[in-house]
Amino acid sequence: MAKSRPLWVVKIGSQILVDEGPLFVRSLVRDIAELKAKYKIDVLIVSSGAIASARMRIQKHWKTLPEKQALSALGQPMIMDLYNMALQSQGLMGALVLLTAADFKNKINRKNLLNTIRQLITWNVVPILNENDAIATAEIQFGDNDILSSLVACELKAQKLILMTNVEGFYDRAPHLPLAQLVPVISKITRGQIKQALKAGGSSFGTKSSCK
Repeated sequence: MAKSRPLWVVKIGSQILVDEGPLFVRSLVRDIAELKAKYKIDVLIVSSGAIASARMRIQKHWKTLPEKQALSALGQPMIMDLYNMALQSQGLMGALVLLTAADFKNKINRKNLLNTIRQLITWNVVPILNENDAIATAEIQFGDNDILSSLVACELKAQKLILMTNVEGFYDRAPHLPLAQLVPVISKITRGQIKQALKAGGSSFGTKSSCK
């Protein structure tokens, strides 16, 4: 049996996708094509941005859950168009996989999901995953795509998980406080750091999640 190739999982945040747009996606896909061809590394994308893209296009801010779900349904094809055009320019194909937390909790669904992703990678297709906000409710949400990407990376035994964002990083105290400094490297995660992270806000399009 042939040895499987290394896998990297790359998570794209909503803010960076909206701010940088097609030029960012094209640059990302060029790097992915080089990783696949030159270094024999497969890449899976976890992409936020569906709701944010729809809001930017129709200038609609959501207040209710049905509005958020409708914006997600509008925005998902928009971001897939960006990825597909960039991938096609590099001779690659992308495949959209939408899921909810319930798919990971259900043993059969999780197995089918992972088998689908593995098959796509075998076909040299770039899987693009996102939470299915059009049907997800609080009970079956991941919370954000950081959690989704980490679960996928663990289940597929990925060699790297890369979170791409324009959020500056983790501070040693609340960023607005005097003398607050970025922490360049976190070698060990403490309970204090987790509590501090949960208190902090994300980008204007991002979400905050809880952890246990």
